[in-house]
Order: sequence, then structure tokens, then C-alpha cells
Amino acid sequence: MQLPRRAFLRLAAAAALPALPRIALAETYPSRPVHIVVGLAPGSASDIIARLAGQWMSGRLGQPFVVDNKSGAAGILAAETVVRSAPDGYTLLLYSSADASNAALHNDLSFNIIHDIAPVASVAQGPLVLVVNPSFAATTVPEFIAYAKANPGKVNFGSAGTGTVAHLAGELFKSVAGVDLVHIPYRGLAPALGDLIGGRLQAVFSTMPPAIKLVEAGKLRALAVTSPMRFSTLPDVPSMSDFLPGYEVNISAGLGAPKNTPSDIIQKLNQETNAGLADAAIKVRLLDLGMMPMPLSPSDFEKLRVAETKKWAAVIKQAHLKPNG
Repeated sequence: MQLPRRAFLRLAAAAALPALPRIALAETYPSRPVHIVVGLAPGSASDIIARLAGQWMSGRLGQPFVVDNKSGAAGILAAETVVRSAPDGYTLLLYSSADASNAALHNDLSFNIIHDIAPVASVAQGPLVLVVNPSFAATTVPEFIAYAKANPGKVNFGSAGTGTVAHLAGELFKSVAGVDLVHIPYRGLAPALGDLIGGRLQAVFSTMPPAIKLVEAGKLRALAVTSPMRFSTLPDVPSMSDFLPGYEVNISAGLGAPKNTPSDIIQKLNQETNAGLADAAIKVRLLDLGMMPMPLSPSDFEKLRVAETKKWAAVIKQAHLKPNG
């Protein structure tokens, strides 16, 4: 049956209507300030990354990108804030590896980080570095493993807290190397490194910036980085995978948005983020943080988030970890 021409035109126009607001929205976005919510305090690596991204976006898109620090509960409060925000592109989350470990460690969260936060853009990825006191008997990873096996339960490693990536890196090391290390949680990485320098700890899986300075000053010795290859800012330090094939730990950072955020807005933010990661000045600044630019499409960033969450869930299950345990 053929429709009258007038009826056909009305149906065609109605079918086109849903697309029009999306196109207009993408063309006018952003028309007011955008907020990037960060789960850590000002001055942290996540905070600096968010500000770098925000400065770039502000210059490119003509609206302020404001960083809101909402620290507490290892980033859970920040993620929850974004989950509850309107899906309009004006509230973004600085997603980090802590969000992946939180999802596995806490079974009582009011949200699902994968389901409720849409992937926008990957920003950067970088390794940790295993550091020890210079007076410690081991000067290489094989020597460290041999010492730990000869002294089970007597080698302590510190972290910024239970379930942090620094903690999980140690738990993964214990599993892969077959050693018995004792975890000592701290309220932040700085006091853990302070006790390591003072000889009250034997090891820390540290983020790069503070460790690099302490290694260069001779206050700590770096045994290995946790990336598959050596890292440029510590070129003489081997990769952990040289001694433990398959061992790899990276911290990642990126941007997320509430689920149901229009795909056109996500694509626009993704394109602008990736353009920023090609900028030489931003590359240098990320390197100062011990990270490398990691531009990805939203779908590839989603695969990374899912893989990271599954990886830490397996480590947490094997180690029988509980929050604050």
C-alpha cells in the first residue's frame, strides 16, 4: 500500500526529529563551564592530569573546564558524584586505576563503575617502581626474591592503603614470585616512603615522581619498574618482566561521564583529548608525572577499564582482601 505523499512527508519528518537535537547539542557543546571531578586532593597526579586536560579543553572549546577535588573513600565519593550527575557532558570524572580496584574491593557500592560511567577518553598510563632502602641486602629483583624466600614473613612492604594499586602490585608480586611479604598500609604514600628511608620498611611499590627524586638523591634504590619495558626517566632500571615474565602493573587515568551522555558529546571530548595528547608540552608534563600519553577511542578505553577491573578482582580474591584489612 502506498502512502499519500503528504502522510509520507510527515512520517519522514518525524523520523528525522530525534537526530536534530543531538546534532545541535554537539555543535553548541559546551555552552557553559564543564566540571572534572577528581577523587584525590590538589597536587596529586590525578589532579594535575585533570588540570592539564582541562586547560587544553578550555583553550580548544572556549569554555572553562573546572577541576573539582572531592577526595575521600579512595575516590568513591568522586565517582558517586558523577554517577548521580545529569548525563549532559557538563560533569566528568577523572577516572583512575583506583576506580577499578574499588569496584573489586567493595561489594556494597551504590553504583557499578563500568555500567554507570561511560568511557570518554584515555589520557595516560604509567608504571610503578619497586624501591628499597640502599642498605637492604638485595640489589636486584632475583636477590630480593631469594632474600624473601629465605626470610618468609619477615619482609615488609608499604603502600598508601589497602586496595590501592601500590598494595595490589605487591600482592601480585607475592603471587607471581612465590614469596611471603607482609603488607603495611599507610595513610598515603609519603609516610610509607619516609619509613622506607628510615629503615622501618623493606620495600614499596611507588608511583614514579616521588621515587625518582629519592633514587636520584641516593636515599632509595630502584630494583625494577612494573611496565613491560624500561621507562625513560629511569633508563638504567630494568623491567620486572625481565625476571617475572608476565608481571605488569600500570596506573591509568582517563575521563568518564555519566551513562547515557550523548555519544556526539563523548566523541567530541575524545577527539579533543587525543589532540591534546599529541601536543609536545603535554607529553613532557605527563612524563614528569611518570606517565605516557595513551590516546584511545571510547570503545578501546572501555576494554582497558574492563580488563583492569577483572585483573584486580582476581588479585583481591586470591589475597582474600577486605576494605581496611
